[in-house]
Amino acid sequence: MNARELLDLAPVVPVVVLDDADAAVPLARALVAGGLRAIEVTLRTDAAIAAIERIAAEVPDAVVGAGTVVAPTDAERSLKAGAKFLVSPGCTPALRDAMTATGLPFLPGVSSASEAIALLEHGITEMKFFPAEAAGGTAYLKSLGGPLPQVRFCPTGGITPESAPRYLALPNVGCVGGSWLTPADAVRAGDWDRVESLAKQAAAPAS
Repeated sequence: MNARELLDLAPVVPVVVLDDADAAVPLARALVAGGLRAIEVTLRTDAAIAAIERIAAEVPDAVVGAGTVVAPTDAERSLKAGAKFLVSPGCTPALRDAMTATGLPFLPGVSSASEAIALLEHGITEMKFFPAEAAGGTAYLKSLGGPLPQVRFCPTGGITPESAPRYLALPNVGCVGGSWLTPADAVRAGDWDRVESLAKQAAAPAS
């Protein structure tokens, strides 16, 4: 799988924050059952790496990735944990090189034309647009489409079920990232039926 194929897996990539690795497998199974195979587990908690390991080992239909990759060591340990892709909120030359070295598809984060052009100089055409709403939303992404038609984005940050279709309608958007698919209260309660239902609603544009 390459980064372009990653953007085409589903219209929405769940952005998951897990405090308990024991919830990782049932959560992933619920998302996959709902039609969302790509799952971004953010490296914001101590449980994240263990969660990636468990999903990679026990949910073969899931394509689990690591999000909030902010240091070269994050890329390395995510690869060892079994991550199939990487996502960063921003990008530096060192981080870009570390993600490239893993051999995994990755979506480096950008929020400006200059950052996107810097990545294009290295042949990178798939990127994360973050923080999407705060950085200009659909209007900004639409404006980038003219000068940078070769770039495709996964906007993440502040996107809701209501705003997601507006992003997905843009020709330079492959998918969006969203945290609304795994509400904290549903995860704490183990309400996997609710998670599956939210996933089915998000996956509907692909049908």
